[in-house]
Amino acid sequence: MVLLADSLAGSLTPSIVQSVDWLAVAPPLVTAVVALVVLVADLFLPAEKKNVLGGITVGGLLLAGLALIPLRAGTRSTFCLTGGSHTCSYEADHFTLVIQFLVLGGALLTALLSFTTVRDEDLPAGEYWFLLLSSAAGAALLPASRDLATLVVALEVASLPAFALVGLRRGDRRSSEAALKFFLSSVTATAVTLLGVSFVYAATGTMHLTDVAHSLGDVDPRLTVLARTGVVLTLVGFAFKTAAAPFHFWVPDAYVGAPLPVAGYLSVVGKAVGFTGIALVTVVAFPSYSDVWGPALAVLAALTMTAGNVAALRQRPDRRHSAVRLLAWSSVGQAGYLLVPLAAAGYIQDPGHAVGSTVAYALMYAAVNLGAFAVAALVARTSPDHRLTDYRGLSARSPLAALALGFFLLCLAGLPPGVIGLFAKVTVFSVAIDAGLGWLAAVMAVNVVIALYYYLRWTAVLFRPAGPAEGGVEGGTEGGIAATRTRVPFPLAAAIGAAALAGVALSGAPQLVLRFASGTLL
Repeated sequence: MVLLADSLAGSLTPSIVQSVDWLAVAPPLVTAVVALVVLVADLFLPAEKKNVLGGITVGGLLLAGLALIPLRAGTRSTFCLTGGSHTCSYEADHFTLVIQFLVLGGALLTALLSFTTVRDEDLPAGEYWFLLLSSAAGAALLPASRDLATLVVALEVASLPAFALVGLRRGDRRSSEAALKFFLSSVTATAVTLLGVSFVYAATGTMHLTDVAHSLGDVDPRLTVLARTGVVLTLVGFAFKTAAAPFHFWVPDAYVGAPLPVAGYLSVVGKAVGFTGIALVTVVAFPSYSDVWGPALAVLAALTMTAGNVAALRQRPDRRHSAVRLLAWSSVGQAGYLLVPLAAAGYIQDPGHAVGSTVAYALMYAAVNLGAFAVAALVARTSPDHRLTDYRGLSARSPLAALALGFFLLCLAGLPPGVIGLFAKVTVFSVAIDAGLGWLAAVMAVNVVIALYYYLRWTAVLFRPAGPAEGGVEGGTEGGIAATRTRVPFPLAAAIGAAALAGVALSGAPQLVLRFASGTLL
């Protein structure tokens, strides 16, 4: 009888042993495993064979991307509570699929850009590829995170390797300074985020996002101030990660000091991580506090796009300013546009549609911005100072690269033939109007005009004839241009071609992006 009673009691008690859905966790898991393979292989490969590690990295990212295909069948969840609400810590839904596609695609293009950089700048290959894969694994984990603890852990796994990547140029003062600024800003962001999460947990007693949403809707009146403070601090922490003003001060120096592919990675994948975190905590965890985060994000969006575009406007070709610094400030301005739909989500009945608009814009931005960094990496092979004047006459030295960069800049500006850029901006603009944020739409319109000027100014430089000093041969422009022709390495050409192909395909059928990104959350 005792044994029978024990058996019945055991059958009624929820099991604490959880089964793992390996297919659901495959994309970040494959990326992490390949990172370990690279780290171990680096110990045994001789110096002349280190380039093999880059091939392993590209293969691993392709394999992780292929692991997304089975996830299209439907939502898969794992690491779920065995009792109570049965909520899960990991959920591979359509939102997760789209963001992981963006992250892995961005990491793949970054890897293609990195082959020549690792070789030419004599960077430690094993460490470089391991850190890139580790950061990508954390970034791929974050969109699937459905509790605050996993969200913070994924955020740090994505961020910590990025510090080392920025400072990987040993002996370079600018690289060390950039890594230090990036590290200090991220540590501050993490501390603020953890403080906000702890306040939210104290007010709700749970970490799972959906349970937090239910608890915040009926929080004890005595804990209202604590809960609101937690919501605000959590948003501030993610605002650091997205480089939203006034938390953007680290961006230009970090981008200029980092290896060029790493700067491109931060501008795309780094931002995707921050915006994904904001979307999850606001729309999924804090919907009842939309009166707090909606106006806050709207103000942040206006400040961010204005600060970024005005600063980018000051980067002028006639003063030998830096092209990378211009791209850095441009990325801050683009971050402001990405924040607009997230702010609008606090004012409309269908926040999932607003999040879909942000994701659609992010997909466009990722392809064309990494393409711009790819052309910058090509120009840097002969002009390592990254000056805007180095792009003068690029149409004669490398016509295809000039056409590609011109197309990428027009996409970022939102001008034909970069139809996808125009389509994405109109989508974001319409979401702001639908949410009743007319003032924010007006600020965005003004900033789009400001951005047009510096994007078109850079585009015009590409097609101006180079002078004798720039060509390198005294006594004739054409002779100088011919002397600067260089062979484009295959990985670099593949990255530029892939980005251009994506931009052209999406400009031809822009509705594909919105359909792919629509309904990504909720």
